[in-house]
Amino acid sequence: MDYRVLLYYKYVTIDDPETFAAEHLEFCKENNLKGRILVSTEGINGTLSGTKEDTDQYIAHMRADERFKDITFKIDEAEGHAFKKMHVRPRHEIVALDLENDIDPRETTGKYLSPSEFREALEDDDTIVIDARNDYEFDLGHFRGAVRPNITRFRDLPDWIKENKEVFMDKKIVTYCTGGIRCEKFSGFLLKEGFEDVAQLEGGIATYGKDPETKGELWDGKMYVFDERISVDVNQVEKTVIGKEWFDGTPCERYINCSNPECNKQILVSEENEHRYLGACCKECAEHERNRYVAKHNISDEEKEKRLENFKETVQQ
Repeated sequence: MDYRVLLYYKYVTIDDPETFAAEHLEFCKENNLKGRILVSTEGINGTLSGTKEDTDQYIAHMRADERFKDITFKIDEAEGHAFKKMHVRPRHEIVALDLENDIDPRETTGKYLSPSEFREALEDDDTIVIDARNDYEFDLGHFRGAVRPNITRFRDLPDWIKENKEVFMDKKIVTYCTGGIRCEKFSGFLLKEGFEDVAQLEGGIATYGKDPETKGELWDGKMYVFDERISVDVNQVEKTVIGKEWFDGTPCERYINCSNPECNKQILVSEENEHRYLGACCKECAEHERNRYVAKHNISDEEKEKRLENFKETVQQ
């Protein structure tokens, strides 16, 4: 494979995010890179794709900056670009937790666990392992025995914790996310909420899956990624499918966005059922006048009505 995907972040002071973002975007475009990078006064959070040569140039450029000299890049091989465009955007936070009193992970964060230490925590009956990702990420793949917060956005996690505080307060808590950035803040939030024994998987799932000792063991399903690949494998030892098809509940790892542009819900759907239900999550969305699946495939009104009849025969899982 000639391309690579880089995933990285660093909590570090960037005094002028707007200027940094503009200059960084120019550099990325000059080096044929594509991806999404967020910049704020608290640091940088990015994922991008490019050829091996171009990504090597980017890594060297970053590490030449004193602020990023020790930044860690998680690297995947890829067959081509994982993004269509290049965006570098200034933001209030590099990961949105939207707390009234923000957490600075450089001051307050949970202790770091290596992949081997994290695997021990997974096998410890006295430890609660909380997935810090969104529900649709969890449903595609997660660590065995992990707790699934019922959230669709990271910023909803603090409220979920407060609602369930009594269940977890006296427990040993370990948390994980894709690359580690969300857990840096989330574990700090837990400590500020009064939880005493809080740890996090250093480097996230992405690091755990490549660790030569753990080899991704005790992970079921696939890891959701925020690029055109949608998902990647983690467990090198055994392959399991835990995702369930939206309409019939059969094993499925194929995510699509609901064809109603006003819904856009991510659902696991087989190619057959995407065709059968017009790429929509429900009859109301399938009927929408701007249904993207209908437009893309030039489906006639007669054919649309015929497929809408299929919703009478299904019970959503």
